[in-house]
Amino acid sequence: MPRLLVHSLVFLSTLFAAQEGFATPFRRSNPFPLDPGFDIEQVAALAKSLPSHSWEFGTASETLLELYDPEISVFGSSPFSVTPGYLKSHRGKIRSLEYAKSVIVLGTGVNGLADGDGAVGDPASLGVSAVLLGDYLADEEGEKYFNASVGEVEYIVNEAPRWENGAISHRVEQPELWSDFIYMAPPLLAYYAVHTANLTLLQEAVEQCGLYREVMQVDNGNGLWQHILGPPIPDPGLWSTGNAWVAAGMTRILATVMRAPASLYKSYKHKQWKEEAIDSLTTWIQEILDGAIDSPMDNGLLRNYLDDVSRDGHGFGEISGSTLLASVAYRMAVLRSDVFASSNYGKRWHGKGKYIDFANGIREAMGQDGHITSNGTAIPAVNPLGWGDTTPYLFGSPEGQNFVVLMYVAWRDCEKAGIC
Repeated sequence: MPRLLVHSLVFLSTLFAAQEGFATPFRRSNPFPLDPGFDIEQVAALAKSLPSHSWEFGTASETLLELYDPEISVFGSSPFSVTPGYLKSHRGKIRSLEYAKSVIVLGTGVNGLADGDGAVGDPASLGVSAVLLGDYLADEEGEKYFNASVGEVEYIVNEAPRWENGAISHRVEQPELWSDFIYMAPPLLAYYAVHTANLTLLQEAVEQCGLYREVMQVDNGNGLWQHILGPPIPDPGLWSTGNAWVAAGMTRILATVMRAPASLYKSYKHKQWKEEAIDSLTTWIQEILDGAIDSPMDNGLLRNYLDDVSRDGHGFGEISGSTLLASVAYRMAVLRSDVFASSNYGKRWHGKGKYIDFANGIREAMGQDGHITSNGTAIPAVNPLGWGDTTPYLFGSPEGQNFVVLMYVAWRDCEKAGIC
């Protein structure tokens, strides 16, 4: 063989090997390509096994989708174009949908996907999974899940109580606004809207975020939201996890608006609305991240009530709100790198800038001081069923475990995009 050809083949083989080596950490077959400083696989195992309530099932389903099948989550590059074929070619193999199918209890109306125990939003957290199951399963079986998602959407939009400004209630009995709602129901409305090519419904999903913000954002709260507005159990506090629910929900809606097919925005007016929606959601998310970042921290974590530095027990550093907000910072660095991956935020920040530095700080803190135990439990968490509990929860918060995984996946995808 001629020497020149030999050298050429050696060079090419070396180049391909180098490229493969560079790509290896992000092979699709390995959902855990990076080391966050703790055992993320143990954390993920508990995130799947611990849920027992409707919103926990919905959060776990979303986590599994982003973890194992990121192409068809709204954070994929072209989710709405690739999803139909992907669902058919991966039947029986999509862990998120197999899990959702096992926990969804089909019903009607507000309880179409689970017993919401009087909540409008909680069963809706399973809605995106139900829409996907409609195409993932065989015809008649899939139709049952899709119809249940239709019932959820129709109840939320047409029957649920509303606040005086039009914000949809999180509770069935009377108008009552919870920050949690923004992660549960509007992302379903947005996803279902794109799935059915209903721009009006997509606009409703974005508008709900704005209507909630009108009355939930606290005066002089640095952009942060209160937890619950309205009787019987108002909570005007700046609950960390509540603000995280809001920011993460709006991030999912933003991705949906950005990734929706161009055919949905047919006219100039529709295109203009899209740009305005992107700008509004970006601003609202940034407000919450800025407020959280400027809040006093405790042992490297955000406090359960973000501004509480008293000794009343409500201001302990905890993992749930901290890690979900870190996931938002990573996601936004990819979705709006012009805003969230800039280093132009003063001398306090270094490297990748304010938002990525914040998220990296939370992730690094999770690998220190025993925040992940030997069996993968993330501690300390807020009591998942008692936000006012002053005793840090050490037994494994179902939502908290999933938030840690969502942080990891968002970091993984940000690294893969070459931004983090």
